[in-house]
Formats: sequence, C-alpha cells, structure tokens
Amino acid sequence: MTFVQRGRSIAVSGFLLSGAIGIISSTQTWLTVARADAGEAILVPGASALPLLAPLSLAVLALGIALSIVGPVMRLVFGVLATAASLFLGWTTLQLLLTAPLSAVGPTVTETTGLAGSAAIADVVAGIELSAWPVMTLIGWVILLAASLVVLLTWRRWKRGGRRYRTDAAHVESSAGPVDAIDSWDDLSRGTDPTR
Repeated sequence: MTFVQRGRSIAVSGFLLSGAIGIISSTQTWLTVARADAGEAILVPGASALPLLAPLSLAVLALGIALSIVGPVMRLVFGVLATAASLFLGWTTLQLLLTAPLSAVGPTVTETTGLAGSAAIADVVAGIELSAWPVMTLIGWVILLAASLVVLLTWRRWKRGGRRYRTDAAHVESSAGPVDAIDSWDDLSRGTDPTR
C-alpha cells in the first residue's frame, strides 16, 4: 500500500466511523428527565436531543463512502463537507454537555405527558441528567475528526512521499541488475550478499 492509499484509507475510515457512531448514538438515551410529579423518568434519545444528529451523521457516512470512489478534486470537496458536518455535530454536542437546555427535552416531554408550552414543560421537569452516550460520542468524534483532518491538511505531503517511494523503489530495482543463480549461491556460501 502506497503512502497516498494509506492516507486515503485513514481519512475514509475516520469519516465512516464518525458517521456510524453518530447514527448508533442517535438511538441511545442522551438525557434522563426527572419528573416533578414523581412519575416515571422520561428518557430522551440523541435524535430528540439533537434533531440534526441522525441526518448529519448519515451525511458524514455517505461522504466517507464517496471519498473512497471519487477523483482527487471531488475527494477534497467531500472531505471538506464531511469535516464541516463533523465539526458542527461536535460543537452542538459540546454545548449540550455544558448546559442541557429545556428545549432539548421539550418534544419528548410533550410526547410523553401531552403537555405543551415552555411553562407547562418547566413545571413537569424537576431535573435533567446526562447519560454517558454524548460524552463518548464527542470523544469519538474528536479523535476521528482529528485523524481525518491531519490527513486532509497534509495531503500533498502524502502524495510527495508516495512519489519519492516509487522513485526510490524504481532506482533500487534498476541498479540491482541481474544476478546469476549459481554465483549467488557460491557468494552466499562464503558469507557475502551478491545483491549489495
């Protein structure tokens, strides 16, 4: 595998894993709402806490697939789009972790209790507790996005390295020359290497 192929694989894998993490995480519980009326706690999945989580994660996954099959110019375009979507998802997740707003649980509370309006929802909600999923998702996004960004920002170096590798390999092969099988075994028996 050449340097360019290895770099492309890292970028593609980063975005594919990032999109997959977002899709899986969107179905898991991100917030737990404690009710003031001592009723059963309300579980809020990631898709309800962040409405754009599922579609943007699907877009990142699709862009990651596109990176592996398109040409160099479109590869850069898809890489930038996937990076922008991943950055937005990471930023919104961080904001949710810092301060979970009432609007993040509003639709789920309304669906569960039938109450609408911010005042009615505020009366029902006694507290909002974060689960481990948004934290793990954010850490995964940061690591994968960092790896993909490094590859995208150093793409020219990967390409130059690949060209140097091919040039060096061609030079070594051309300078080695033909090796006679009988002489080779004779030289090896004396402890010398005829290819050097």
